[in-house]
Amino acid sequence: MTTRPAISSRVRRSQSGIMMLEALIAILIFSLGILAIIGLQAQSIRNSSEAKYRADASFLASQIIGYMWADRANLAQYVHHPTGAPCAPGGATSNNGNVATWLSNVRALLPGATDNLQQINVDAATGQVTVSVCWESRTGRHNVVVSTQISG
Repeated sequence: MTTRPAISSRVRRSQSGIMMLEALIAILIFSLGILAIIGLQAQSIRNSSEAKYRADASFLASQIIGYMWADRANLAQYVHHPTGAPCAPGGATSNNGNVATWLSNVRALLPGATDNLQQINVDAATGQVTVSVCWESRTGRHNVVVSTQISG
């Protein structure tokens, strides 16, 4: 009978701390899972912000095209930086009041959007209009290009 308690106490001593080790490993796994969920949430917020900026840019391009449809007789006055690539335009700026209002809306709604990045190109002979809306966010430079035909 004395041998049995000796074996039992040896087993207890060899397994002491195992439960604590298991608990620490479980906490580690749980913490890694929580960190992964936080990372996914941060990425989701970034993607949501970028999607909002793209939607706003599309709305702004449609807005200036709407102004142009309402003022078809003066299409040539809407030309703003007509040459160069989108987000790197060149050429003269527009003095049209609708374009000035539109440019202030672009600056207000999109981060890093400046007047010299925006481009409106009008071919008065054919009515072909191309609007490039550009902005810069934390993820880089972005643009939306919309083309349409405005006929009188």
